[in-house]
Amino acid sequence: MPRSLEDNFSKTLVRTGALQFGMFTLSGGRISPYYLDLRVIPSFPDAFRTCSDLLAMNAKSIEGIDKIGGIPTGGLPWAAVLAYALSKPLVYTRKDIKLHGRERTVEGILTPGDRVLLIDDVITTGKNILTALQSIRGEGGVVENALVLLDRQEGGEQHLMKEGVKLHSVAKIATVAQKLLDMDAITKKQFEELAGLSETAE
Repeated sequence: MPRSLEDNFSKTLVRTGALQFGMFTLSGGRISPYYLDLRVIPSFPDAFRTCSDLLAMNAKSIEGIDKIGGIPTGGLPWAAVLAYALSKPLVYTRKDIKLHGRERTVEGILTPGDRVLLIDDVITTGKNILTALQSIRGEGGVVENALVLLDRQEGGEQHLMKEGVKLHSVAKIATVAQKLLDMDAITKKQFEELAGLSETAE
């Protein structure tokens, strides 16, 4: 990604309040000194457009995509705008099986053999993507690629690789941390908190 776009994306995280510092408990139970809430970005039209364009730019470089697969709940708005931008059909996974109707874990039309690009906002360990992967593959879909806006670099890429899935990301947290430090948007201590976790995970 060009340097100017990396700068713009990094600024967006701060400007929208998507990046917050403090002590947060992540979904896996681990304590983190920072939190990324990319769900707030769609509330800022300009930021939403910028991030959507960056996502589409990355997706266009991925070959062999039949359908876009959204992951609840953070990945759904991004998957929807990406499907629209690329003129691709949209499907999305459910967290729980419906107890009525077709009792499926995948909504939309999924045909066995369809190659699905999974979309989420952030990846930490990869748990959400792996769960969606099981749902898509369980209904005959093929998943070889996943795309996120931000990779926290805490083992998610490696976990997906073990399942034969290549991770693509608009940005990695270590790069974002350096950009924000260079722009004086965060303190040295905050930089160390951002970069430190990714280094530990690797």
